[in-house]
Amino acid sequence: MKLSCTVFLLLNFLSMYDCNDAAQGCMDKHRVMGILRQMEKFLKGQEIRFTEGLRIMKSKLANLQNSVSKLPQADQSSSQSSCPTLVAPAHGRKFGSKYLVGHEVHFTCSQGYRMIGPVTRVCQENGTWSGVSVVCKDVSVCASNPCQNAGTCVEALNQYKCTCPHNWSGSQCQYQTQTAPPEWSVMNDPAFSRKPRCAKVDRAQHCSCDAGFHMSGTSDSSICQDVNECEVYKADRGGPLCGHACVNVPGSYHCSCPTGYKLLADGRSCEDVDECLTQQHNCSRGTTCINTGGGFQCINPECPRSHGNVSYVKTSPFQCERNPCPMESRSCPFAAKTISYHYLSLPSNLRTPATLFRMATATAPGRPGPDSLRFGIAGGGDARSMFVMQRSDRQTGELILVQPLRGPQELSVEVEMSEYAERTFQAKHLARVHLLISPYEF
Repeated sequence: MKLSCTVFLLLNFLSMYDCNDAAQGCMDKHRVMGILRQMEKFLKGQEIRFTEGLRIMKSKLANLQNSVSKLPQADQSSSQSSCPTLVAPAHGRKFGSKYLVGHEVHFTCSQGYRMIGPVTRVCQENGTWSGVSVVCKDVSVCASNPCQNAGTCVEALNQYKCTCPHNWSGSQCQYQTQTAPPEWSVMNDPAFSRKPRCAKVDRAQHCSCDAGFHMSGTSDSSICQDVNECEVYKADRGGPLCGHACVNVPGSYHCSCPTGYKLLADGRSCEDVDECLTQQHNCSRGTTCINTGGGFQCINPECPRSHGNVSYVKTSPFQCERNPCPMESRSCPFAAKTISYHYLSLPSNLRTPATLFRMATATAPGRPGPDSLRFGIAGGGDARSMFVMQRSDRQTGELILVQPLRGPQELSVEVEMSEYAERTFQAKHLARVHLLISPYEF
């Protein structure tokens, strides 16, 4: 403030000084120069003080920034309670990597093992996990005691072998040795027996059988019996001869498939016939053909009935949308905005974990989308333990099958996706997934 006043007075003095005006008279030149030098010193002093003040302020600001940068980073999750880390059980897998209150961790066992304990554990507010520890117990194929007559069961990969005592034979020690016919031979059926081809060589008679037959009987009364290839190669390391059923014929065999399936060019594998694609169905107008393993279904899902202020209208064969909510209704906006229906045909004993279904949000052009999504399993009864719903990216959730399903059976599971903007609920979408499990593994 003093500096600005001094400069103002100096400028006013200079504007008044004019040596060309003889009437006023001129101030002594030396006096004016002295005043100017004093003002110059004063201004230079003020400039030095101002520069030193800026330097001190910059130094303090740099020290403050350095101190702040050395402070530890605040952990966003430190304010929330957490539970101890869980590990996957031996011979099993764990789904879920967050251990905060309310988060779930899911478990599944490898093939050949049965789960003992809860499928899902939840982190509780007291910092402990719900339920007890999970154990995967070995499911032995010998547990059913398949070997008869004191036979000993020996485990093998996905199968077993019976070690039979003396005088007993067969895959399950079911035959007495002295009376048991060869398991791979067809006996007492004229269609599967042939006379051998015999020839004398050097006064000795040599007999042989056609391919697919073997010699049986004594040298005097030999006969060619059919080899049952279906039995011979049943436990072969290369797998069974046929993907479904093996039919033995005299001297050979052929493979067959169940109704609704066709035999592929390799002569052993089966493939489902898509009756919907080949127009081999009898679905009436207004229904949709859904292909299943070995057959088809005619589907026409209906929207939920109106209740309260909530009602739906069908916008496509497999989707319903909620009608606009009345202004005074508080519960209507929390009902599902859309309900979609999905039908999946799966083989029996599908290898797990397997991703079955993906759910994502779609935003109209020019409109902002939700900044947060939450996914979960809304319904499914006892079937909920067989699935996990988890996020695959910021905008997509996946329904994962974590336990093999044996057919034939049908089951449904309902998954939901909730939209949030600035932590405020916006809308909910439901997807009802109906699984059609084939009785076969193909």
